[in-house]
Amino acid sequence: MAKNISVWQETKLPDFPQLKEDINTDVLIIGGGMAGILTAYMLHQAGVKYVLVEGRKICSGTTQNTTAKITAQNGLNYHKLLKGEGLEKARDYLNANLSACAEYAKLCSYIDCDYEVKDNYVYSVDDRKKLEDEMDVLHKIGYDAELCEKVDLPFTIAGAVKFPNQAQFNPLKFISAIAGDLHIYENSFVHEMEPGQATTEDGRVRASKIIVATHFPFINKHGSYFLKLHQHRSYVIALKNAENVEGMYVDEDHKGFSFRNYGNLLLLGGGGHRTGMKGGGWDELRSFAREHYPNAEETNYWAAQDCMSLDCTPYIGQYSKRTEDLYAATGFNKWGMTGTMVSAMILRDKILGRSNEYEAVFDPSRSILKPQLFVNGCISVGNLITPSKKRCPHLGCALKWNSKERSWDCACHGSRFSEDGKVLDNPANGDI
Repeated sequence: MAKNISVWQETKLPDFPQLKEDINTDVLIIGGGMAGILTAYMLHQAGVKYVLVEGRKICSGTTQNTTAKITAQNGLNYHKLLKGEGLEKARDYLNANLSACAEYAKLCSYIDCDYEVKDNYVYSVDDRKKLEDEMDVLHKIGYDAELCEKVDLPFTIAGAVKFPNQAQFNPLKFISAIAGDLHIYENSFVHEMEPGQATTEDGRVRASKIIVATHFPFINKHGSYFLKLHQHRSYVIALKNAENVEGMYVDEDHKGFSFRNYGNLLLLGGGGHRTGMKGGGWDELRSFAREHYPNAEETNYWAAQDCMSLDCTPYIGQYSKRTEDLYAATGFNKWGMTGTMVSAMILRDKILGRSNEYEAVFDPSRSILKPQLFVNGCISVGNLITPSKKRCPHLGCALKWNSKERSWDCACHGSRFSEDGKVLDNPANGDI
């Protein structure tokens, strides 16, 4: 019988104590996923005094449920960037992500984390024009991508844009190797914030600078993240006895499928939908597997949740214009492995008082006048006025029952709760 955990969760992570006293530090990092831990690691290497607090176990959220592709090819994003931000920012976005890939390659050269160099492909089933437009932008930027006609997938495609020499790995093996010496407190949920300090149930941390790396930023007073972000569920099944696809693949259409191998397993992803709405889920993946991999056997199944920005670019940097010593890292748009590494490098430089050549691209205070803002607003208003016995404690939206995962989900901002009302995913920081 298939296990409802990701294939990464077999890795043993180091344990850390609970915060049970008041402490002072230079930098407080809130959130122990990939973004927070990479930032802590870089500050540790730079000799900065810091503390990281995590409300549960480190990497117990999106990090343990990722498909762990390390690639600068974030969908067909460069054509969107060119139209929205111009050629220079599209080039800076690419170079920032290539730098992240190079940093992983350097770190993983001495870490046993199943790191493998693989080509990455973004394919389209029926829209070759999108692929040609993306290739045109990449050529203008100066990146040597390739437009492929055939790939190792069990169905016909219109083509695929290939980024050579990207990578994949086991994210929890990686975290296990770098986190052991870091200054981390687990099971230390921050329930109150004031300028320069955060309070948990049994302790308080005072810091001159605070980094919020909690997936969805939970401080509503600043930054308007409740307008700038929505969340998206996606699903994965692991199959044995399925053909090896050799590389890493994702459909340019958000309703399509993703593929990568891990050892003798094929990781098939898809069935996604906005959190709080309906989608194909695991049923869609299993139906696809029965048709295209009839001899395969499912070993694991799990789901992930991603924060989606208004313009397909993460928000990394000063939390808002009015919060000089408060920082955020969020909105990785399903590309969290490279996005979190970029955020760690930018935030390290900010803490050290250094400029970073890519920080302007990811500035959280950039314009929010994007079409997705109107969509987010309409959905939020609709759910605010929808009658419902169960309401989200974040901002009061109606909760909807997710029968596939047996959870109460919020379509406004993506908070999720267990059947008995316990918070599963933020930005809500309390139970129903």
